[in-house]
Amino acid sequence: MTMSASTSTSTLPALVARRLNSGLGLGSGWTCASCRYRPPPRRPTTLLPRPPSSSSPYSSSSRPYSRQYSSAKPKSSPFALPKPPRPRRRRAVLLAATGGAATLGLLAVGDDVRSAYEALERSGRVAGALIVCINDYRTALNQREKLDDRDESDLVLKACHKRCAVRTLRVLEKNGGIFIKLGQHLSAMNYLLPNEWTTTFIPLQDRCPVSSLESIENMFKADTGEDLADYFSEFSSEPIGAASLAQVHLAAIKETGQKVAVKVQHPNLQKWAPLDMALTKFTFSTLKRFFPEYDLEWLSSEIESSLPQELDFQCEAENALRTKAHFARIPELPLVVPDVIWAKKRLLVMACETGHRLDDLAYMDAAGIDRDEVSATLARIFNEMIFGEGAPLHCDPHGGNIAIRKKTTAPSRGAANFDIVLYDHGLYRDIPEDLRRSYAKMWLAIIDGDVPRMKKYVHEVAGIDDDKFPLFASAITGRDFSVVSSPTAGSITRPRDADEQKTMSAALQDGLIADLVQMLGQVPRIILLILKTNDLTRSLDENLHTRQGPVRQFLILARYCSRTVFREQLDAIRRRAGSLCWPPNALRLLAAWLGFVRVELKLEVFETWLAVKRVFGPRKPSLEFGGSEKHVIAS
Repeated sequence: MTMSASTSTSTLPALVARRLNSGLGLGSGWTCASCRYRPPPRRPTTLLPRPPSSSSPYSSSSRPYSRQYSSAKPKSSPFALPKPPRPRRRRAVLLAATGGAATLGLLAVGDDVRSAYEALERSGRVAGALIVCINDYRTALNQREKLDDRDESDLVLKACHKRCAVRTLRVLEKNGGIFIKLGQHLSAMNYLLPNEWTTTFIPLQDRCPVSSLESIENMFKADTGEDLADYFSEFSSEPIGAASLAQVHLAAIKETGQKVAVKVQHPNLQKWAPLDMALTKFTFSTLKRFFPEYDLEWLSSEIESSLPQELDFQCEAENALRTKAHFARIPELPLVVPDVIWAKKRLLVMACETGHRLDDLAYMDAAGIDRDEVSATLARIFNEMIFGEGAPLHCDPHGGNIAIRKKTTAPSRGAANFDIVLYDHGLYRDIPEDLRRSYAKMWLAIIDGDVPRMKKYVHEVAGIDDDKFPLFASAITGRDFSVVSSPTAGSITRPRDADEQKTMSAALQDGLIADLVQMLGQVPRIILLILKTNDLTRSLDENLHTRQGPVRQFLILARYCSRTVFREQLDAIRRRAGSLCWPPNALRLLAAWLGFVRVELKLEVFETWLAVKRVFGPRKPSLEFGGSEKHVIAS
């Protein structure tokens, strides 16, 4: 969750291949049950300062605080379906939808009359919008069948998209909570959803509900046994930022005076979470019944799997500790993870670490921060999460969860003059070692333009067969398959031209989306999360308007991949009989080392050339789309 005084939403390209990963909500780190992350064993309680209650391993029995605080029709439309069912069957299905939603509402709450009424109201909104939207699409699709003019036909469908998106937006905003989060994910899924849907949902990024201070006080009292004023000498009455699941307040600890950021879950979220998840699952299953080619049931499964982790702030505290410990061993990477003071399931107190958004180009230029180095540092941080031994993978690394700030002290020679602050550690995954190694070999094959090796490792990594290999290859690289399959090594590192972008856009309009939906249902969720991270570094590089283009990103990726493969080769040599000095083993070691050094030298030469360009070339890249000055706070 990102907390900012004002949040800007960057424009997302409309190309399926280049936004496969970030659009997956994977914003939220969704993954299948079989790949569900198992949190590491809890660290000793002494690692985290204790909160004001003894009821949890993160609590304290002391109560030393007093009260005082301040406040031609497309070949295959994404919604193209078989002929509608007969009217009687159609009415039965719609009535079943209404009754099913109402039943879910009643079953998800107890006997409390008011809660039951609210549950029915929430369920009714969802069922009503679902029925109206299905009817609207049926009418629009039937109308299109009668039109011969392609442009007019497209306008009919676009108007239907917009009407249904607006209806759905109103339901999401009224129901709030998980529905807001779902809408935020959908707003980024422009590789699957029509533009009318994604753009309509963009306001959900900023219009999140805000819980009252009174409800926060009551929740704090219920969870800790103390009042806010017993622990904090100051507590801002208004949050500095609010998201779908929580909001953040600035505060000061009474005992130490330390300024902190307090992340508090929306108090009513737990109450409605079971019903909202049931309604989400019901909605996607109903849509699948009417739109069988547009099966998004996996989306509700991912939310259902990831949500419990995101709602447990103690899990987030452990993830933050683990990430901080891992990167402490790599001091050359200027990553800042806010210290956790203490945590409970719905409360998280962290050190206050502020910074500017990564789209604030004016701030970086004024502070003398080299955007090329920012891009390279981000690539190294997230590739370390993917390929580093024992590294945890942050599963929600969108631009809003990352901030940048200039170092307050002069950096050592050759070190960066900035820090990267990483927020929101609610959802992490561990990558199995064999998968990490196959993934590294897949990318080395892509960079080398070796199609047979690509196919082999794509199958190992994602279970994709040869028939869907071109689609998958284009999706993970953001490039046309003719470029990916080019026998010229390094073709993938060259910038896209206008003809390539036009070809990829035309492919989307010719029915590629339906194939992509089916493919996503087969790919393991952990792979989509990894691909999302790679896409992040590429998109941030473009948003930063760096001077070197994508080549440096791919070279950094290649360096981490070659290190991973080199470690695998060393392990294989060690398992063989004899020592490393035994001639056959020595030759294998030499071959592995030469392959590793080849990639290292390429990157060193390229980065040396960049350093020379910075000295003798233009001082700054052109400033386009520079973000206004904003501050981000740990969330």
